[in-house]
Order: sequence, then structure tokens, then C-alpha cells
Amino acid sequence: MTTQQYIDQHRERFLEELKTLIRIPSISTAREHDKDTHHCAVQVQEYLVRAGLERAELYPTDGHPIVYAEKIVDEKAPTVLIYGHYDVQPADPLDEWETPPFEPTVKKTAQHPDGAVFARGATDDKGQMFIHVKAVEAMIQTDSLPCNVKFMIEGEEEIGSPNLVPFIKEHKDKLKADVILVSDTSLLSKSHPSITVGLRGLTYLDVKVRSARADMHSGLFGGAVANPINVLCDMIASLKDEDKHITIPGFYDDVHFPSERDRTLMREAPFNEQEYMDSPGVFGLEGEKGFTTYERTGILPTLDVNGIWGGFTGEGSKTVIPAVANAKISMRLVSRQDHEKITKLFSDHFKSIAPPTVKVDVIPHHGGNPYVTPTDTPEYKAAEAAMEKTFGNTPVPMYEGGSIPIVAQFKEVLQIETILMGFGFDTDGLHSPNEHFGLWNFYKGIETVPEFFAAYAARKF
Repeated sequence: MTTQQYIDQHRERFLEELKTLIRIPSISTAREHDKDTHHCAVQVQEYLVRAGLERAELYPTDGHPIVYAEKIVDEKAPTVLIYGHYDVQPADPLDEWETPPFEPTVKKTAQHPDGAVFARGATDDKGQMFIHVKAVEAMIQTDSLPCNVKFMIEGEEEIGSPNLVPFIKEHKDKLKADVILVSDTSLLSKSHPSITVGLRGLTYLDVKVRSARADMHSGLFGGAVANPINVLCDMIASLKDEDKHITIPGFYDDVHFPSERDRTLMREAPFNEQEYMDSPGVFGLEGEKGFTTYERTGILPTLDVNGIWGGFTGEGSKTVIPAVANAKISMRLVSRQDHEKITKLFSDHFKSIAPPTVKVDVIPHHGGNPYVTPTDTPEYKAAEAAMEKTFGNTPVPMYEGGSIPIVAQFKEVLQIETILMGFGFDTDGLHSPNEHFGLWNFYKGIETVPEFFAAYAARKF
């Protein structure tokens, strides 16, 4: 029996097992669901054992356990480390769900005429993680697994993976591999497959501008003292020039753009600006001069004000000049930018442009580095070949605007590149009511993963 024949024969069972996994409300951020989250880890472990994996174990952490399993077919063969997560976001607001969030329901939609599973965690990340469990099962059960494989499935991705880095540092030898394979991203479309090759990093901070010990009467002091809100607005406005180019000295020093081939593939990928605008209902688009909308959201860094406040904002009027103005500012980072370096560059620059009439505080919060997958490696070429075979088209290298900080940590700690081969759609409602995952996407992923293993083994073994 071939791997594909095995997949075809067990399609319904695969779906029912996924539904069983989805029914477990493994909400990692809610203490009342700690038992459910542990139960989900045990269920993942059981499915890995059934698939034919060995050494399937639960590793306790200070939070939720990490599931590890492996299958070594040949010590000389390349090793693929599969990462995913079994925890999910809260289902709130519950009244916006058309069906119960933890009762998986298959419904047909315009985008999913073959049906889609509607439930929390369907695509993020239980459905996509389970693709790999079933694909590896199909290869093991048909004696066609050409590479060694290891699984590392965690239960805290939705709360920032606080215990994963300590785990990978402690178990570097156990996790030794040639490549990490992750399905927690999306496809462009059914006809235009894509591989995510770039994830932006992030730095997030508060700024505070003070001009006095207390608020002041605007009649007695107006026109004679600095208004910190005005000053703050002027300072923020100066952070970009008329071309929307960020003016912080050194900010772009570590930005390296993709190859011309990759940029050409990105420009040729289908992108409807009107649909992009219609989704949040924006009135127009803007961004750094000389770049397309897609490039602005993927290969360029950003600087945005996420909140700003100060003075009197209650009902009615109160004529004061505030003593303090505040803002929250985030920067999405790309290429080789380092979040700690950018935080320092911002802090030094922001304080330097303040007038002597105010005092400025910059308070860093959290951050993570960007990650870029090289597209000229055997790992990427294998993923590209696998998708070409199952989709019939060359996948487009995509740079996502969001961040998955743990991927950069994999590179830093384990010294392994990651292939981000997702099978969901951006429209699947991740983190939202009525999250769903298309059956076509689920089965297409199970068919594609064995092709990656075969193509990778041919290039490395």
C-alpha cells in the first residue's frame, strides 16, 4: 500500500480523531482549564503512539507539559523536527459563535465547498499540527518514512511560550535535527500556494513626557509653559518624514531585502487592494514611498503609535495644561534587526529630540527578533518541490507582518532553520469567533508533508 492509498483509506478516521482533539478546551491562559489542557497533552501523546512514534513522553514544565516523540529510521538519515502547539485561545465572545466553539461542526461555505471544521483551535493550531501526526503515521504504517522525525508539541504558545526556551536549552541533544517544520501560518489560496519565509520581530514600549509636577491652569500658564501633549505629538510626528521613512538614525542599518527573484514572485502573487481595504473598512492606504502594500506589511519595518493619552478626557470641559502625556509605541522589525538594539536606538533618539522644557522616560516592555528562512537551501527547495507536486504551482515566498518570536529562538538556541509550511487561510478566523479549517486544506496538508520528506531525503541523504 502506498502512502497516498493509506491516506485515502483513513480520511474519515483522521477527521474524527481531529474532532476528538478539538473538543478538549485546552485554553492555556485560563487556570480553570488547566486539567483540560493537560488532558489535551495526553491525547496528543496517545495519537503519536498510535501513529507509530517511539519515546512518546510528556515533559512537565512550570506551566503546561511539552509532548515529545521520535522515530529514528537511520542514524545517517536527515532528521526533521516538527513543532506545533495544542493550546488554544479563549472562545470569547461566546454569543458570536454560530455553533458551540468546542463542538466541531462541519459546514460548507463559498470558500470551502468541500466543508470546513468550525471550532476553536481548528486551524490554530490543532488542525495544522495534526496534519503532521497523520502524515507521519501514513509514512510509518506504509514503511515509507525516509527521514528521522521528532515531534515537539507545546501547550503555551498562546501565552508566549514561557517554558519552551528553557526546555530546548536543557534538551539540545535530544532535539538535534537538520530542519524544523512548522504549520502555523497560511496559504495565499488553493491555486497559489505559499511558504512563509519571513516573520517580523517586535519591540514594544511606553513613552512619558513630563513638563511639571501637576496639571496647570490654562489661563495662568497657557502660552508660557510647554504642553506635554503638544510636545509629544511633535516628537512622534518627527519620527517619520514626508515619505513615511522612519528617521531614527541607524534604524535601517540591518535591513536586508529579499532577492530580486523572490520580490518578483511576491509582486506577481494575487493581491486585491480593495479586498484588503474592505476587511477592516479603511478609507485608503499609505506607507513608505517606493514599496507596494504587500512589501510594506512584510519586508519593511514599521513604527506605530498604539495608544496616546494625557490631560482631561472626561465629559464636559476642564481647562488645564496637563503635566504628563503618554503613548504606547511598537515597532515591527525585519531581516537582521535586533529588538534590543532597536529599543536603544529609539530611546536614545527620542530623548535627544525632546526640548529642554520637558523630561522624557522610555519604558521598554517586551520584544522578539525577526526571522527569515533562506530560500536557497535544500530545506526550502524540498518544501518548494513538495508544494509544486501537490498544488501544481510554484509556491510564493511570503513575508508575514506578524511575529512568532519562538522561531527566532529556535535559530538562536538550536542553530536550526525553520520551514513555515502552513495550510490554513488568513480568513479562517484565527483567535476569532467561528474559527474554522477547510477539509480540503487538512487533507492537502497530509498529502504534501510526505512529499516534503521524500524531496528532503533525496537532497540530503
